[in-house]
Parts: sequence; C-alpha cells; structure tokens
Amino acid sequence: MDGRELVRSMKVVGSVQGLRAVRSAWRQRRTDARELAPRGPERARVPGPVTGAESLPGGGTVRFARAELHVCVMVGGAVFWGWDGAEPLPSYALADVPPEPDPRAGLEPDKDGGWRVVSERVTVAISRNGGVEVRTPGGVVLRRELPPRWWEPVAGGPARWVQRTEVPADARFFGLGGRASGPRLRDGAYRLWNTDPGGGFGPGDDPLYVTMPVQLVVADAGTHLAFHDNSWDGRVTLREGEEGAGSGHDRPGTSELRMDGGPLRCWVVTGTPARVLHSWTALSGAPVPPPSWALGPQHARWGFGSAREVRRVVAGYRERGLPLSALHLDIDHYDAHQVFTVDRERFPDLPGLAEELRADGVRLVSIVDPAVKAERGNAVYESGRAVGQAGAFVRDGRGREVLGVVWPGECVYPDFTDPAVRAWWGGLYEERLAQGFAGVWHDMNEPVSFAPFGDTTLPRSARHQLEGRGGDHREAHNVYGLTMARAGYEGLRRLRPDERPFLFSRSGWAGMQRYGGTWSGDVSTGWPGLRASLSLVLGLGLCGVPYSGPDVGGFDGNPTPELYLRWFQLGAYLPLFRTHAAIDAGRREPWEFGPEVLEHARAALSGRERLRPYFVTLAQLARLTGAPYARPVWWGSPEDRALRDCEDTFLLGDALLVAPVLERGTDRRAVRLPRGRWYDTATEKAYEGPGQVLLDAPLSRIPVLARAGAVIPIRGEDGRPELEVWAPAAGRSGGGLVVQDPGEGPRKAEAEAEVQVERYTSRLVNGEVRVERVTDDGAVEAEWPVRVRGR
Repeated sequence: MDGRELVRSMKVVGSVQGLRAVRSAWRQRRTDARELAPRGPERARVPGPVTGAESLPGGGTVRFARAELHVCVMVGGAVFWGWDGAEPLPSYALADVPPEPDPRAGLEPDKDGGWRVVSERVTVAISRNGGVEVRTPGGVVLRRELPPRWWEPVAGGPARWVQRTEVPADARFFGLGGRASGPRLRDGAYRLWNTDPGGGFGPGDDPLYVTMPVQLVVADAGTHLAFHDNSWDGRVTLREGEEGAGSGHDRPGTSELRMDGGPLRCWVVTGTPARVLHSWTALSGAPVPPPSWALGPQHARWGFGSAREVRRVVAGYRERGLPLSALHLDIDHYDAHQVFTVDRERFPDLPGLAEELRADGVRLVSIVDPAVKAERGNAVYESGRAVGQAGAFVRDGRGREVLGVVWPGECVYPDFTDPAVRAWWGGLYEERLAQGFAGVWHDMNEPVSFAPFGDTTLPRSARHQLEGRGGDHREAHNVYGLTMARAGYEGLRRLRPDERPFLFSRSGWAGMQRYGGTWSGDVSTGWPGLRASLSLVLGLGLCGVPYSGPDVGGFDGNPTPELYLRWFQLGAYLPLFRTHAAIDAGRREPWEFGPEVLEHARAALSGRERLRPYFVTLAQLARLTGAPYARPVWWGSPEDRALRDCEDTFLLGDALLVAPVLERGTDRRAVRLPRGRWYDTATEKAYEGPGQVLLDAPLSRIPVLARAGAVIPIRGEDGRPELEVWAPAAGRSGGGLVVQDPGEGPRKAEAEAEVQVERYTSRLVNGEVRVERVTDDGAVEAEWPVRVRGR
C-alpha cells in the first residue's frame, strides 16, 4: 500500500475512522501471525492404486492405497461422493437430511480394475487410480474428475487440495455465485471468498459478495450441476475446450478447484436445465417467495436524511401517478449508525411514518448490518454479551472479542454459526417491526471490517462455534452471510407468524434462497455496470437463488438520462426492481432526469405492474420447481450452441424474451431467438426461430417478445387479473401456468397443497384462439377474462 491508497482509505471512512481501520488491520495481522501456525513442510498425497471395495445401498466405498472414496447415487438421481470419510452432513448448504440411497443401485466391478455404480439416470465410474466419471445412461461422459491431490502439513493442520476436472469440448461453464463477468464464465480464475470490493465494481472485478462452489455445465451431451460442499477459501480456474477440426482430437474443457482446507466432497445432478435446478433446490432448499408487494417497484437511497425527505419522495411518485411498493432506509436513519436504533431528530415518529406510508400502499424496509458497536451501555452490545457462557460475539484464540471497524466505529461481530446467537439476533428484529418496517435487507455481512490494505474481513484465526463443532474464520467466512440470513428469517417468522418475511442479503452461500434473496451490491454506474447487473442475476438464478436484482442506475456516480432509463427498463423485468444510490450519487427518482425519461420510466413501471400476476406465478413456481424467474435463453434449448453463447438477452419465465439495451446510443439491436414463433409485444409482428432478427429499440422501450401460444396472467386495465394469450401457430398448441396471489401469510415448502397451480392450454379452433383450463375432470373454459394478441 502506498501513501495515496492510505489517504483514499481514510477519506472513505473519515480521519478518525481511518486511523482506527489502520490499527484494526495491523491487529488482525498480528493475531493471524500468532494463532495460525505456518504451514511449513508438506507431504503430497494421491489416492494410489485401488486395493478393495465394499458395496452399500446406492453405491459403496472404494479403498485405495492412501485414500478412501465413498460414492452413493440417491433416490432421484443425485450423486454424492466424498473422500477420506467426508459425508453429506454436516452441511450449511443442504436444507435437510440428504435423500435416501437408491436401493436399485450398487457398486459393481468395471473394466481395467475399476468400479462403477449404474442407476436409471446416471452411471458413475471409478477408475483404479481414483478418477470419477459421471456418464449418461447411454455411456456419454458428462464430467471426468481426475484423481485428486492433497498437501498435508508435516506438523499437522488442514490439508489443502486440488481437484481437476474435464468436460466435453463444446461445454460452457456457468454459476459460481454472483459473477460480474458472466453469465457464461470464460477462461480465467474465479475466487471462492465472499468479498466487498470496497466501492463500485464492473465486469472485470472478482470476487464479489456471493461466491459459491456451484458450477453448471451445458454441453451437447447434457446439462449437469456440480457442487463441492466446502466453505473454505478456494479458487476455480476454468478453460473452455476446443473441438478438433477434421480428424483432429478434441481438447476437453477443464476446471481446476483448489481449496485451502476442508472436506473434498461433491454432489452432481444431471438432466435438462429444469430438472437440474429442480434436483439442486431439492437438496439445497426451496426458494422462499417474497411477499407479493415485494414484486413491485421499490426505491432506496443512502442519504434520505429525514422523514420529510421520505415524504417528499413518496409524494413525488404519487403526484406523478407512478406506482411504488416499498421505500428502503439506509444506515443514515440510525442513531450514529448503530444497528436497531433510530435518529429521533430526523425521524421523530418512525412508526407513524410507516403507518402513513402503508396506508398509501408503500412499505418501509430497513437496512440491518451485523457489526455491533463495542461500547458499554449500548443495549445490543450488552444483551449480546449475556448470551450463553461466552457471549454472542466472535472471539480470538485467547477468548477475547474480535474487534473491527465499520460505520459505528470499533465493532464486534455476532457469531451466527451458534444457534443460540441466531435466536438472540432474530429476537432483536422485534424492534424493527415495532418501528413499522415490513422487511429488512442485510448489508456489510461478508462480513466487512474497514481496512486500508489487505483483507477487509475478520482475522482468519477468529473462532466460531460452527454448530458446536468449533473452527475458525477460514471455514466460517463464506457462510457468515448465510447464517445471518437464517437468523433474521427465523426471527421474523417467530415474531410475525402470519406474515411472509421479506429479507434479502448482500452476502450468502449455497442454500441462501431458503431465507430470501440478494442484490447486486455496489455495482458501478456506467454501461459496463449495467451489463454486469444482468450477468449477476442470471448467474445467481442458475445457482438456485432466483430473487435478485441490481441497484438500478448504479451505486456510485451519476448516470446519464439514457443510461438511467436503459437500466430502469431492464430492472422492470428482473425479480427485485429497486433503484438505489450512494450518499453522494444524487437523486434517482425518475423525474430527476427530465420529462422524456419520466414518461418512458412511467411506461416501464406500468408494464411491471401489468405483469405483477406473472411475477407472483414465477415466484411460486420457483419455490415449487427451483426454476429462476430470469433464465438464460438456452434454458429450453441447451443443445442450441448459438444460444449458449448469447448473454445479452434472457427469458422471463417460459413466455417472454427480454432484450435489454446495454450499449450507449442504441435504437436497434439484434436478438437471437430460440426455436418457435415469437411476437414483438410492441408491434405484434411475428418472427420465426431459431435465428437472429433485428428489432427496433427506441428510447421509449426495450424489445420484449412473447412466445406463440403463451398464456400469461396479467393485471387488466381495471386492475383485475386476466389472461393474455398470444396466438399459437397453425397446427401448434401452447399454454401456461398460473398461481394466484396466496396473500401475505407464510407459505412453507411442506404446505404446497395450499397453493394451486392452474394449467391453461391454447389452440386454434376454426381460426379462433381457444383457451381452456386443464383440471382433473378434463378441460374447462377459462374463468378469467381472456385477451388474445398476435392474430
């Protein structure tokens, strides 16, 4: 770090805070140097040759000279394997106990001294040297894991390891959490360590707030998802393959995973993209749908400053006839930035303000940071010290509270890997509910400690409970945000059992969809940031987190009217539609950018409200099937290689294709279509796919196409629900699924019967479009009003 970097750091947090951050960073380094022994000399180890095997239900155990591998195919087709005694549990990623082993599958000898497990959906082959292949029932290799390698410190300690993998030459990589450079992950290294980039970020920045060892691979041979259940720091290096020309050999795609410690265990699920996501969320947990109001437009700003300004903004929406569902208060509404407090001078009657806004259809949402000011007399700090025998906060190896520097000053951090701490923290949300807040968003929970250099997190030697197992921050860091989300979600459920919690979190890990969603974090204002916004949402959806969205307009800086509008138009078709900005980035209300932008933003807001019943349906279907709201265009046609490489459009459910404008000065853009007929929703002109078309993209709108035959629930002009049906092509039929708004009550995954999924079909009969609802007793006429388009 040079002097200029230190000055910049101190400007960010203020001179006093900057000096505290420097002291905290040096303290962190000293602590790690004292409590984490150097690795010293290491021994390298590979499995060695096979020595024997034992058959068990679903698979068995294969023993090698220097390692042992357990392989099991579960009911439903998911495959698990673990080295050296690694089992599926304990796991922060899994929602419950893993599925039962498939009783029809067992370990049997294979050629060349290896072994294999054959099941209905997948075959797993284990080579005599410890390689693992996942094959289709027809024998085509989807994934080949080469024998792993470990490096074990001679003096003892966690072993680091590397796993190299080969995939088909035509395969494309996706996933790994929220990546700004995606959704297709090109050649390069991707770190697995949740990180606050410390300011705005763009496509070239990695890692970010949500990293996951969840990898989705799409190839001609099929789609599969691989999850290495290990929360330690790691790095994935990807290299796409290359098909040989003529009689030349293919070069397979490769993935190399290096982990600093922790178990070597892996889950693989195969099938179509829809089946893969369904199987994955069956393992990691069903996404909780947000309340229906949280599917509407939301507005946030760091720096509203007062209740008067909040009222001014909400009145601005109402006076201009603009819909608004929620307004978010950032840390400036707290008393000296201390969590679970209120600045009474600027917000003298926050419950009254919340009640007033709610009567106008606007909910208040509160930011919640995990850092607690370490100050005697601070009620949250004092109550945390009384939790259990050791208190609620993360401690070092000597039993002292670990201190970091965040907005309130020197802070301590709750250890959310302790069930007692989660229960205590969840109870604190009663204060937020009493203030009138209808939901929360978790921030700074990677977790962050300001530092002018090095890692902006806790010491790696900091101690955590880890559900009673004990361990340090090297294992707990990546699941910190996940466990905080669990604490908040479970607390809200206990405090308001008749309301569906609304919670989204900046940081998280595999399985975070069980407690809510996420958002982009501090994406940079600029056209690259706009493109990164789409990448993040699509990538997270493929990892099982369907509810997310960006800071519309970018977090830092001041967007031009054109950039703001194009971002706004994209956000209107993403699950979480929220404008947000930094304290010095200016106002982001639509009318601040001139009358032309205001009118076009009004159209985007109107379109979002019109599609609200469709978003409700997508939210419930995500819970039931794991399918994300926003999907890559190859979702239904993974065999189409041109679609695999298409990153600037997406499907909203099965019915709509959205083509955002991601470049300055664009009024026309090329759109690649999946197979079938598609209608431009603005002109109702029909286009046939697969192929590429050139569509108008005036400043007033972005291209959106509807699939022929699609049945979409919408909000009619009178505010009542109706069905919008796009005429099917001659000789073809179509349809759609509808889930009506279940209301504000909680909807548990085990209570699926309470939500009715209505199935509709559309077809041409004597030149007229007929729409029918499919029931157990046969097809009946649709009960909702039907609006036919595209004829």
